[in-house]
Amino acid sequence: MSLRFDEVSPLKRVMLRRPEAAFRSEDNIAAQWSALAYHSAPEFSRAVAEYDAFQRVLSDAGAEVILLDGDEQLSLDGLYVRDASIVAPGGIIEAAMGKPQREIEPAINAALAGSFGVSTIGAITGSGRVEGGDLVWLDETTLLAGHTYRTNPDGIAQLQQLLGARVSVTGFHMPHYKGPSDVFHLMSVLSPIDHDLALVYRPLMPVALVEFLQDRNIAMVDVPDGEFETMGCNVLALGPRHCVMVAGNPETCRRLERAGAQVHVVEADEICRKGEGGPTCLTRPIERAA
Repeated sequence: MSLRFDEVSPLKRVMLRRPEAAFRSEDNIAAQWSALAYHSAPEFSRAVAEYDAFQRVLSDAGAEVILLDGDEQLSLDGLYVRDASIVAPGGIIEAAMGKPQREIEPAINAALAGSFGVSTIGAITGSGRVEGGDLVWLDETTLLAGHTYRTNPDGIAQLQQLLGARVSVTGFHMPHYKGPSDVFHLMSVLSPIDHDLALVYRPLMPVALVEFLQDRNIAMVDVPDGEFETMGCNVLALGPRHCVMVAGNPETCRRLERAGAQVHVVEADEICRKGEGGPTCLTRPIERAA
């Protein structure tokens, strides 16, 4: 199998952490959700049911699912496995989290990934900060990075050094939006759908990013204003023009379908909306096939 580094080739291997491992219990949810800035407390049994349906979509698409165990040191945010590690040639790089409650997560996830044969090839250290939601691979040599309150220039520079000269890491200064307490990543406004198609929310995109995509002849499907807050822009590609999104964004779904995409819609109030982490956040893709 010829492996690809992008966000849209057919998904072949992906790391997940189920609610049973991340949330653990209703009591644990009650103790943490407010401090973690969730909109409200996730309901445990509904979260499990929602996740069952989401996981089936991934498996039915042909992806091998790697389930990561829980750990008492992890917060509820351990559900959102993308942020803690960065996929790279040869394995993964440990991220360095901008959210203090998640500082331990990259090391725990890297150790667990190792038990499945996924090597760790480096880590963001010192004052550097990088979260996986701020990174988008366009192809094997092009990685986009958002400079947000969770990812800083030191972290982006370390990432460039770890990836080497063959990969170009291009940084974009993201807007303040709701400030440091909010989770606002590059992937909040950009979800690749195919090699020549991206789902975007242009009102919160840097001009330089819009122009970058245009220069590469990547067409853009715009999320309507009324569906940005309901996670209309957080869509995971299972393959070219084959994706999964959160229910409650019908116009975005229609626009994707008009662009030729097959769209799976999942109910995800408990696992996505309450913690502001959509389908991309729930997954750490490890392998995509040409």
